[in-house]
This record gives sequence, C-alpha cells and structure tokens, in this order.
Amino acid sequence: MPREFVMGLDIGTTSVKACVFDLSGHIVAEVEKMNTFHYPQTGWVEQDPKEIERSAVQAIREAIRQAGIEKHELISLGFSSAMHSLICINEDGEPLSPALIWADGRSHHQAEQILETIGGSVYSKTGTPIHPMTPFIKLLWMKETEYEPYHKAAYFMSIKEYVLQRWFNKRLIDYSMASATGLFNPSTLEWEQELLELSGVRKEQLSEIVPPTRILTNIHPEIANEMGIDEAMPFVIGAADGQLANLGIGAILPGEVAVSVGTSGAIRQITKGVTINEKHETFCYSFTADSSIIGGPTNNGGIALQWLKDLLNDEGSFEEFLKEAERVAPGAEGIVFLPYINGERAPLWNQRAKGNFYGVTLTHKKEHFIRAVLEGITFNLYQIGKALERLAGSPKRIYVNGGLARSGLWLQMMADIFEAEIYVSESHHSAAWGAAWTALVGINKVHSFEEIKGNIPLGQAVLPNKESSVIYQKVYEQYAQLVKDLSKYF
Repeated sequence: MPREFVMGLDIGTTSVKACVFDLSGHIVAEVEKMNTFHYPQTGWVEQDPKEIERSAVQAIREAIRQAGIEKHELISLGFSSAMHSLICINEDGEPLSPALIWADGRSHHQAEQILETIGGSVYSKTGTPIHPMTPFIKLLWMKETEYEPYHKAAYFMSIKEYVLQRWFNKRLIDYSMASATGLFNPSTLEWEQELLELSGVRKEQLSEIVPPTRILTNIHPEIANEMGIDEAMPFVIGAADGQLANLGIGAILPGEVAVSVGTSGAIRQITKGVTINEKHETFCYSFTADSSIIGGPTNNGGIALQWLKDLLNDEGSFEEFLKEAERVAPGAEGIVFLPYINGERAPLWNQRAKGNFYGVTLTHKKEHFIRAVLEGITFNLYQIGKALERLAGSPKRIYVNGGLARSGLWLQMMADIFEAEIYVSESHHSAAWGAAWTALVGINKVHSFEEIKGNIPLGQAVLPNKESSVIYQKVYEQYAQLVKDLSKYF
C-alpha cells in the first residue's frame, strides 16, 4: 500500500511552521522559521511579507526533506494563518507597505472613535470587536492620516492572501480570515458595504470570499521546484489559526472548549450559526458557511512570563523558571497579578490597560511572583471563559495547546481554576494538523471535519484538585473585583 502524507503550513505571528503528518495525525517532520518584527514607533508593529513568503517556501522544502518522502507521497497541503494583518498591494501584486500585524496599536484613536459612535452597530453586524488589531480600524487610520501606500494601493490583503497570490496568482480569502477583518458580515457571508464605504475601500480591492475547503492548483512552476513538490499537488486554502487549532485538537462539538497559550493566548468554542455577545466581550468569526468560532484572545500569555524572567535577569531555561513556582501554594500567598502588560483584547478590549501586582509584602520572593503571573494569565482566560459560558454553557472538556501546555504545573492550574478535565494533544501543532485535515476534507480523502476525532493522539487527562479549586475560586473573586476597580484608571 503506497505511503501517504499531508502537510499543514501555519503562518503565525512569531514563526512559520511546516508540519508533515501521516493520516492518523502523528507528526513526521516539523520545520520552524522565525519571523522578524519591526517597531518603527512606539505601538507600531510590522513584518516584511516578502520575508514571510520566503520562509514559507523554505520551511516546506526542509520539512519534505526532513520527512524523507517522495513528491507523489505528499497528497495535499492546507493553510493556517494568524489573523488581522494588513498589507497595501499594488496592481502587480507587490507590497507597498509592510504588514501591520494584530499587535500594531497605531489606530487606537480610530478604535475609540468608532466605539463612542457606531461601535455597537458594527459589532452586531460583523461579530468582530472594535479594536486596533482589526484591518477595518487600521484602514480608518490609513485613510485619516493620509498614509501614502493606502492611496496608491490597488488591493488590500493579509499575509496569507499575499502568499496565495504569489504562489497561485489568485486573490482569495476564506470565511474565517474575511471575518477577522471586521469588514465581513457572517450572516450574509459577504463584505459589509457600509463599512467598506467608511474605510474608503472598494469591494474590488478585496479578495474573493471562499469556503475553507477551496482547492488551489497550478502553483507557479518555479516555486514548486523550490519547494520540491509536484506542480499538480492540490493545496487547500484552509482557515485562520484559531478555527484550525480547535479542529486540530478536537474541540469541535458542543461543550468542548480549546485554550491556546503561547506568546499570547485565546479561548474558543465552535458553534452553529452566528452567536453575538451582548456585552461585546467575545468575537464571533465564521469558519464554514454554517458554523462559527466564538471566543476571546488575550495579548498576555507567555509574553508576561518572559517579561518577568527578563526583569529578574533569570538565566536558566524557561522550564526551570516555571518550576520555581511549584514551591508556592495556590494563591501565591496573597499576590494577585493583573496581566495586562501588553494592553488587552478580551475581555476588556482596551489597548491602554496596564499590568498590576496587588498584595506584595516584604516576605514575597521570586517564586511568588512567578506563581502570581502564571495564575494571573489563567484567571484572565477564565474570565473570558465565563463570557463564553453565557453564550454556550459550561465546558465539559477543555483541550489545551501552545507552549505553556508543556508545563505540568500550568495544566494542573488550568484544571483547578476551570474545575474541568484538561486534555493535551501529543503534538503542539494543532493549527497545522487542523489545516492538514481541512486539506484532506477538501480533496475528499476524508468525509467530514468531525472525523478528525479519531485521528488526534491525546495524552492522559489532567483532573482538577477540589481543594485547590476552592482556593482559586476565592482568589478569582478578588481578581475580578480588582479588574473592575482598576479599569477606570486605564
């Protein structure tokens, strides 16, 4: 029987990953290429789309070589991508601007103006919170500041669209990436004309909206040769990393929640139709024509721990750093940390939010601060999760992925705070596996997204400790009150 493999390409903010899987979901090879960040001014965060496209080609080539597979054994590739990037593109498909990524906060004034005027109406139509991360708000900034590339642009694209255009000479965007722009109506699956007019963009300047299973063929021969693939191999457009991380970890049925924590973090749940949160605490992004993902992203995941590690001049490994927190009981002996050191998206949606330590005394040491930061990150996710509960009910199972999922201490903390069973995939590349599975659905190798349930290698469940859960509920009440009291000062 011939060998068959599938690839997931995950174009993330921090890196581009190419992962080769067998059809059971076991990873055969993985290659990661780190992305470069540019900070031309305070609050501005940019990347070079050409660099990322080149990294993607190299990652695919090296992953195929590392897997030791022949061209004909790779049957398809699916795309995953980080959301909210925006690039101005000329008529020839060349970038006129860098990619403004989700972390770019230059348009905070425009976000505040929209929030004060038509924010409720915009959110109700799009399911996308009003925030500087979204291309809609970025476009308003470009328009109002006379940003030169904006006026010269023939098209506006995300990094994923730019890569597709370079490889296939087509301008396509899937439902989820369109939804993340803030210009898309998930109820009609069309661009929202009122918002296009507001941002000064014509429909023709945006890409054609297609389902995540759309097949792409006839890749540029030179690029196929660079990658070491067959020109005829079908690619599948896939979706955004959030939707695909849920799929790749198996959180696709009612009551199943996915939590991803790397540099940033998110908690998400797939639902039927469009589900809008009245308090505007969560997003609702389309996935397929009849399903969406609801949830909330946080700016402050592992970045808060890395900040503390750097602040304390800790020279050990990240694992050793986290292990020090094991010496402290739940509650960090009175320190409560609000983790908003990088502003915040959900549940506050306030780029001006600031981090705080509360309850510090002379007796607290390094390990107490580490524990408090880890708990603060988790309480923030729990607070977003409470907003999801109001929409979709209490979670029955929580699936976790991302860098922090390698910490046994944090996994137990998650189980105790959420009072739920925690499941971790043996692979930390859930978005890439979700992209690969979408490719298999697209080429009719498998029949449905739900079939992935039997093709995810999971480790042992982490069960909650009742005594710790009681302690954490009391600390969380204090945390939530501090958030409420201090929010007026942000």
